[in-house]
Amino acid sequence: MSIPTPTPTPTPSPVRSHRRETYKPGATIGDWRPEDEGFWQSTGRTVAQRNLWVSIPALMLGFVVWQVWSVTVVKLNDVGFGFSKSQLFWLTAIPGITGGTFRILYTFIGPIFGERKFTSFSTIILIAPMLWLGFALQDTGTPYWELALIAAVCGIGGANFASSMANIGFFFPKREKGSANGLNGGLGNLGVSVVQLVAPLVVTAAVLGAPAGGPQHDAKENTDIWLQNGAFLWVPLLVIMALLAWFLMNDLRVAAAPFSQQKIIFKRKHNWLMTWLYVGTFGSFIGFAAGLPLLIKNNFEAQGYQATTYAWIGPFVGALTRWAGGWLSDKMGGARVTMLSFVGMAAALVVVIFALPSGGDQGSFWAFFIGFLAAFAFSGLGNGSTFRQIPVIFRDQHMREAEGKGAEAQAAALKQSEMEAGAVTGFSSAIAAYGFFFIPAMFAAMAVTNALWLFIGFYATCLAVCWWFYARPGAEAPS
Repeated sequence: MSIPTPTPTPTPSPVRSHRRETYKPGATIGDWRPEDEGFWQSTGRTVAQRNLWVSIPALMLGFVVWQVWSVTVVKLNDVGFGFSKSQLFWLTAIPGITGGTFRILYTFIGPIFGERKFTSFSTIILIAPMLWLGFALQDTGTPYWELALIAAVCGIGGANFASSMANIGFFFPKREKGSANGLNGGLGNLGVSVVQLVAPLVVTAAVLGAPAGGPQHDAKENTDIWLQNGAFLWVPLLVIMALLAWFLMNDLRVAAAPFSQQKIIFKRKHNWLMTWLYVGTFGSFIGFAAGLPLLIKNNFEAQGYQATTYAWIGPFVGALTRWAGGWLSDKMGGARVTMLSFVGMAAALVVVIFALPSGGDQGSFWAFFIGFLAAFAFSGLGNGSTFRQIPVIFRDQHMREAEGKGAEAQAAALKQSEMEAGAVTGFSSAIAAYGFFFIPAMFAAMAVTNALWLFIGFYATCLAVCWWFYARPGAEAPS
């Protein structure tokens, strides 16, 4: 009599497993299928949102470090440094060089080492320039070259954007990428407003106590200030966010890719076209944010308008409308919103040009300021819409090529499109970050009105590119 052999219980495939422990904080995730509605509702959404809401404040602090000089320079001469207007603009511009350059590097490093680990690392290292800046500001004998070097190191904070945006795009399905990237980028961009609003407040009192050092005398206001507080304040927050990123975020194996695979984007026409458009939107946003405080100080302070009172509002508006740009693009298409952005920015800068002081005319501060607020608002819309366009363009292109070739080929095409879209997102943000350098540098090197007319001409080229390739009937890559 034979004894029947018991049928073994089937072991679920690790690729398709939805076990909770696979997706716990700090884990490396191998099975990630946001386009699978069942997976997304049961597991994916919760994990993606956890990573998003840790990423946002970490990215915000990166922007704080990147933009700290835009508000620091306003008070340097008042406490005894004695630099020229041109030197101050250059201190504002220098972080844009390192920010843009390191963004190129960060675009490709994050997927190699894992975004959770890299987010934690790239956050914790920002402590160094903040400590260096805080100590340097306490000595008015600190040479200009050292301050310029500190400004360059602070620029590394801006590089975090490239890796952060590329990473978050992997977590969300196509229909939610615009909103997710808009939230990550938009609320992350709020770091510009946060530092321009908070730093002038904390420097007015010894809020950090004796360890932060003694005061400097503000000769203009005839009062004591603690300029170093604007740097030291962020150090404990950077430590906290680095730890939260390490323990709460996840690495996605689907996002891992060596540079040998990522470099294919340099052969993709739409990488270069979308980079051109993003230079117009984000390059304007970050460059205007860096230059606006000194523009107000140089043109309207004599009329009683303080840069520290008003400058932060522009980046705040632009950061919020970035989310709106992503959300609108999910509803009506990214290319249409991008075109609206360029038309709006051009019109807004025309208002700014005619509101600036000219000859014996004192200009109109409120027309100038409202014009800049509109420029920030439209740049934010374009920031959100372009980052929605990129994944759509690459996904549609690869899926068309895989059409009719079977499920395996389509899955491979989807994975390839996600990898390329992430790399293009990071690379385009890197090149656009140079706007942080070039816009203040142009303000330092030529008449402000001449620089603004050049920007308007550039927006016209962006409008033409967006319409021809992405928005017109029969466009090559409607998005």
